Amino acid sequence: MSHKNPPEPASSDPAAMFRRTMIVMAAAALAILLWQLQGLLLLVFAAMLAAQMFHGLAVLIQQRMRLPFGMALALAVLLPLVLITIVFGLFGTLMAAQFTQLALQLPIAAEAVQAWLAKSSAGLAVLRAIASYAPTVDTVVTIVQMGLANLGSGISQLVIVLVAGVYLAAQPRLYINGFVHTATRVGIASAASLLAAIHSALGAWLKAQAVSMAFVAVGTGVGLSIVGLPSAIAIGLVAGLCEFVPYLGVLLVSVPATVIGFSMGMETGIFTVITLVVVQQVQGNVVTPMAQGKFADLPPALTLFSLIAAGLLMGPLGVILAVPLTVVGMVLFRHAMIDPPLSPAALPAPRQTLQPPPPVPPDGPTPPEPPR
Repeated sequence: MSHKNPPEPASSDPAAMFRRTMIVMAAAALAILLWQLQGLLLLVFAAMLAAQMFHGLAVLIQQRMRLPFGMALALAVLLPLVLITIVFGLFGTLMAAQFTQLALQLPIAAEAVQAWLAKSSAGLAVLRAIASYAPTVDTVVTIVQMGLANLGSGISQLVIVLVAGVYLAAQPRLYINGFVHTATRVGIASAASLLAAIHSALGAWLKAQAVSMAFVAVGTGVGLSIVGLPSAIAIGLVAGLCEFVPYLGVLLVSVPATVIGFSMGMETGIFTVITLVVVQQVQGNVVTPMAQGKFADLPPALTLFSLIAAGLLMGPLGVILAVPLTVVGMVLFRHAMIDPPLSPAALPAPRQTLQPPPPVPPDGPTPPEPPR
């Protein structure tokens, strides 16, 4: 009696194994390629974010001023750029004057501290340690060259983002339809709804961030004006604009504002620090949670950790775009895991409807025929 061997499992099929191996290798190669192109992808995302801001502001100007969309878009691009140029110009002039004064005062203060430390053996040890850790001229030159190179690269990237953002904002439907058509061809049937969800989430986050930026600008400007700092409004506007990256606005202006405050006197410096701390605490614990709760749903802890992770993985540009990238990631997670789109096979079957009985004739029901 012959026994037939059981069929081998499908996993041992060499062709199937080869296909699976090729799929895994293609996925790994795609992941490596995307990682190598992360700088380009970040620029594309920044251009998309700028396009959404330009387009939203252009629509608002068009509705309020009854202008053609092209003219409204031009105003939406030029007005913020002019405002930022004026604000940072005033802030830069003030900072240059203050740091020039500080540069004149620091050598005198350093000589006084050096003379005081030289009076004791411990102070002499501190001076020797400072001298051993002092950077050489070559190190300083290298740092300056790297800073200038990064500055030039940042300016060129900003120009690319602005130009691409204008192109995207001028004809958004062209790019959206192309993406949806391509995604549909490769099997992503819900690309249109996914783009709509991402657009809505980013718009809500931008509204919440605008509220936070406005509070930081007004609070810092008014508070420092009461303290008596010069160009306090310019400092407040710089803090508000830099608050696009959470926690950066107040931290960025804290050092120059504190230097200016203490250069005007001990009392002014102390009140400057108090003002900055109060603005930061109110903004972080009251204004931002209320704005995020009304417009967007972004936990503060997730925001903080996304900033740290983006800084470690993607550098300064990643820090700037960390929070909007987190917003997009939350939308994708909800779309894929929490509310996945139903495939046609998973849709509920149509409900069976009962056919109504045939109508009864007026003369009554027809009697059955007698059996033959």
